[in-house]
Amino acid sequence: MFIRNEDFRSFLRYYPLVSILIAINLLLFVLIYLLGFQSLLQLGVGQNGLIARGEYWRLVTPIFLHGGFAHVLFNSFSLYLFGPALEQMLGKVKFLVGYFGAGLIANVAAFYLEDPYFSHVGASGAIFGLFGIYLYMAINRKELIDQANSQLILTILGIGLIMTFISPNINILGHLFGLIGGAVLAPLLLVGAKRFYSRPTVYARRTNPDEVSFNPNRWKYRRRVPPVVKKILWGFFIVLVIAGFLLR
Repeated sequence: MFIRNEDFRSFLRYYPLVSILIAINLLLFVLIYLLGFQSLLQLGVGQNGLIARGEYWRLVTPIFLHGGFAHVLFNSFSLYLFGPALEQMLGKVKFLVGYFGAGLIANVAAFYLEDPYFSHVGASGAIFGLFGIYLYMAINRKELIDQANSQLILTILGIGLIMTFISPNINILGHLFGLIGGAVLAPLLLVGAKRFYSRPTVYARRTNPDEVSFNPNRWKYRRRVPPVVKKILWGFFIVLVIAGFLLR
């Protein structure tokens, strides 16, 4: 579920919403930090005092904004790793409801429970919402996720919660209520959901439409990486990404 085998074109084709969300994150980062459009950040930051004055769009806009390169990089990588499976399993509408619903719940909690001077940006609440959906799936919908992926999600989530409380400059309420929001929305979102399945890449379909997936034996001189080693390497990479996401 979390090992990405797609080429670029296949990823865009199969997971358009995840692709668009990542593109928006990166585009806004470029506009704000490289091209100098700081007004976009000022207009969208989740500042509690301004929200109390009626600028309610600030409950949503922080999901697209980030505090620097490391922030947007690790949030986008997390979305790249954990978003595709849910986009396929839930469908486009439910995926958007889960992502933005959890992010909105996290931001509303920060508004009511933090002081009037509190401000924040980042997709962390929405991404923790995805973890919340996976958590519910691992506990109550085990037919949708295998044991290995379930253990991986629980491990990453455990690390995430620990780092949330011991790392500085972390929106603790955003993480916690994003997770809770995703778990609360999960029972409705998972109605009619089907297990994730890997799709053939665009290259494989063009080479041989009858093949289910890319045949690595086309270049026999290339040494294949054993599947177990590949899973270990991907697992290690995912842990590094989520650690960077939490330690940014």
